[in-house]
Amino acid sequence: MAVRKVSLVAEAAIILLCVLAFFVLLIVVSSVKVVQQVERGVVFRLGQVQPHFRAPGLTLIFPAVDRMTKVNMQTVAMGVPAQDGITQDNVSVRVDAVVYFRVIDPVKAIVNVQNYNWAVSQVAQTSLRSVIGQSDMQQLLSERETINVELQRIMDQATEAPWGIKVQRVEIKDVSLPEGMKRSMARQAEAERERRARIITADGEFQASKRLAAAAEVMAQDPASLQLRLLQTVVEVAAEKNSTLVMPFPVELLRFFDRAAGAGQPERAEGHRPDLAERLAKAEEDLAKADEPSSIGSADDVPPVPGLEAEAPIQHPGIESPKQPPQ
Repeated sequence: MAVRKVSLVAEAAIILLCVLAFFVLLIVVSSVKVVQQVERGVVFRLGQVQPHFRAPGLTLIFPAVDRMTKVNMQTVAMGVPAQDGITQDNVSVRVDAVVYFRVIDPVKAIVNVQNYNWAVSQVAQTSLRSVIGQSDMQQLLSERETINVELQRIMDQATEAPWGIKVQRVEIKDVSLPEGMKRSMARQAEAERERRARIITADGEFQASKRLAAAAEVMAQDPASLQLRLLQTVVEVAAEKNSTLVMPFPVELLRFFDRAAGAGQPERAEGHRPDLAERLAKAEEDLAKADEPSSIGSADDVPPVPGLEAEAPIQHPGIESPKQPPQ
């Protein structure tokens, strides 16, 4: 009987030891925590946060006293929903962006804000609307780098010091304009291209007229050159073999009438006709000016055409100039 009592006591002791060992093992397992390389552990002891966070690796806590929260330290890319706003020049636009941020102080990120991801999203939306209202449409389209820097500065002031979150970069993804504004911009760009095309064409014609005037000035000094030019034109026309060229009277007869008409006209009272050397020098100068590159920035940059200025009326004998009406 005594032996039986001893065996029962031994069995109870063994069971108690097994239970105690199980509880001890459970406590040890629950007190051992593993923190990943990209995480930091924030420990709350009896509800009070500890000033130092736990580094990556194996760490121990008191199961009944401590509670640890892990915070991810990786950079987060968060898309900002498209925001409708009115620019400074009263244009309705729709702008969306993307924000890159990371936690630099895990204690502040857990204690000072309830959900820092949602909080950063709201700050990004309000900051984007504020920047849209302070900028005009041209800045949103052409100066995006300046807008991105301003957005990052505004968000950093609201998140870094109080929440321990660093905004690394903010990028505007797309700027949507109304359809009416897009059509107006397309018409403006088309009109600008047409204006530049017309100015370039006019500049080319202006330079070509200079060369033609210089060539005519040189060819007028030698009648044979005019005859050779006429024959060359005839050859070019006859090369097509689909046209008939009729010359009813020789060119020499036209030249005779031209000389007779020139001899019958009186000389001008004012001015004198420049000689051959002066006209050749003037032609060379015009050709040099025509070869100079012209920068066409606007319609006001087109140079004036020489020779179109008002000349003094020629006085012919027997013909009175019209009188000016009294003022």
